[in-house]
Amino acid sequence: MAHAEDVHVDGSLQDALAKARDGDALHLQDGVYQGPLTITKSVQIIGAGETVIQGNGHGSVITVQAPDVKLFNLTITGSGLSLEAQDSGIFLDKTAENALVEGNKVLDNLIGVYVSGAKNSVVRKNHILGRQDLRMNERGNGVQIWNAPGTVIENNVIEYGRDGIFVTTSKKNVFRDNRMENLRFAIHYMYTNRSTVSGNLSIGNHIGYALMSSTDLIVENNISREDRDHGFLLNYANRMTMTRNVVSGGTDKCIFIYNSHRNHIRQNLLSDCLIGIHFTAGSQKNMISENAFVSNQTQVKYVGTRWLEWSVDGVGNYWSDHVAFDLDKNGIADAVYRPNDLTDQIIWKYPTARLLMNSPAVQVLKYAQTQFPALHPGGVIDSAPLMQVPASLERR
Repeated sequence: MAHAEDVHVDGSLQDALAKARDGDALHLQDGVYQGPLTITKSVQIIGAGETVIQGNGHGSVITVQAPDVKLFNLTITGSGLSLEAQDSGIFLDKTAENALVEGNKVLDNLIGVYVSGAKNSVVRKNHILGRQDLRMNERGNGVQIWNAPGTVIENNVIEYGRDGIFVTTSKKNVFRDNRMENLRFAIHYMYTNRSTVSGNLSIGNHIGYALMSSTDLIVENNISREDRDHGFLLNYANRMTMTRNVVSGGTDKCIFIYNSHRNHIRQNLLSDCLIGIHFTAGSQKNMISENAFVSNQTQVKYVGTRWLEWSVDGVGNYWSDHVAFDLDKNGIADAVYRPNDLTDQIIWKYPTARLLMNSPAVQVLKYAQTQFPALHPGGVIDSAPLMQVPASLERR
């Protein structure tokens, strides 16, 4: 490192890499440099704005096998198409610890950036555009991470991959302030713990945030807008703190909670979905409060006989369809809210029964349940529903 130099590359980039020493900064001109490249020294490669690293359609375009490598301001394209071989625009090997990939255009590769065991790497301010000529399940992910603790993925724009960011078998990762569009899942977690997902924007994907088989996550200030199936999918996600997130724009289910336990879900805005929260598969000991359920066709779907209290320390949630008074003016409705009564459960099981919703018999049953709570079959109850949307959510 003591002999590091700034090297201006006029000819072959492969030759320049062969001659470079640890710490050198290789400055490239505008134009096309042929790949694939394998970087085995701790160097910087800096593009000039229109600098292209062109792969040959086989394997990865850039493979990094040294620590502290930095890639700036490059356009990287032309990887192979083998998912089995993990062909990528940029492949960070486990020896590529502390890598920095910043300000690049990673275009038309199978996998955009693969962080394969490279601890403490940073992928920042890149535009990652996947292969639009492939079917979604044939594409690779925008950023893929395996066993790379300490990795930070931030301020990227990711489009047209399979998943925007896919992580498995890792920990202590941070994904923040990324924008993801036209994908299957914007962010997909598997077997990843003690990590943070914050400030991300998912638009028009099948699912916004699929958090699966992971624990101790902090999920905050994310937005899911016009995602098709779910804003958030929690599948065996435990001890998670989920706050100040927004789901809107006609999603099927704002949040789907399946077999997930001991999560704190608070101060989230869930609006204009077919179902606000679908809660199933024995999920237990979740604390759900201070959320706003606004104009969802069905606020909560829970088919079960167990009673679930959705208020914490005398503070519940805001429900846009709850008609109630607040005579003592403490901000808490005087009547409890039950989003799923017996008639709701009948309709979920037998959808054609919806035709009878306005019949005298159904109206009598609903009235009887309000007068005699013992008639309720169990389900969600909010004993302290809020009269207004929490102030922290009104600004979202």
